[in-house]
Amino acid sequence: MRILITNDDGINAPGLEVLLAIATEIAGPGGEVWTVAPAFEQSGVGHCISYSRPMMIAKMAERRFAAEGSPADCVLAGMFDVLQGAKPDLVLSGVNRGNNSAENVLYSGTIGGAMEAALHGVPAIAMSQFMGPKTDDLASPFEASAAHGVAVVRALLDRGIWTKDDYRVFYNVNFPPMPSKDVKGMKVAAQGFRRDTAFGVEPQHSPSGRKFLWIKGGPQQTPTLPGTDAAVNLEGWISITPMRADLTAHDLLSDLGARLA
Repeated sequence: MRILITNDDGINAPGLEVLLAIATEIAGPGGEVWTVAPAFEQSGVGHCISYSRPMMIAKMAERRFAAEGSPADCVLAGMFDVLQGAKPDLVLSGVNRGNNSAENVLYSGTIGGAMEAALHGVPAIAMSQFMGPKTDDLASPFEASAAHGVAVVRALLDRGIWTKDDYRVFYNVNFPPMPSKDVKGMKVAAQGFRRDTAFGVEPQHSPSGRKFLWIKGGPQQTPTLPGTDAAVNLEGWISITPMRADLTAHDLLSDLGARLA
């Protein structure tokens, strides 16, 4: 099996090393794992591509490349330059430092990398490690994803639903914020929504008097509705959410058509 891995935390991120270990075990002795990851952190870029400027790509080691672009850029670079058009059998994106549950999905470069692969018909899984008070004192905050990542990927490859429609399904996996021994198992969960918390801005002034704005996130330990991703993560479950890039509100099409007829 040929696996392409990427992330949004950057080529030197510890979560990428966890993902490399997962991918290496999945690929097996006769397989190949290729890394194409951002040269610098690209958190929060979503499904952005560098459409208006070129990006530099550099070989760091055998089958390991850094690109000055987003995770979606890295997937494109991996498939069409590094692998010279030979599509991988699987794309893994992550392991992100921090959850990509609930509304975080919409901002996530980790999700963007998996989504780009799915748009090219390649099976893809985004993987993120929820952080919290119970991970603060661990030797590695990625303990849960390192211990359970291989089992999750194998379960999805063996028993997951992989569609062949235009907007193919990809998977969003979030590991709970706790030691690996406390993880209860896997749960399929819908994307949730954290109420009463959202991204905002925090202004600061430089010594020269210029005003700068920091993007500021809301509390991450806020549960979503019961049974949805962040809620089950906080209960100790690995959430698995099937996703598509199609943003159409299909449930409204018929009613809206009748109203506007």
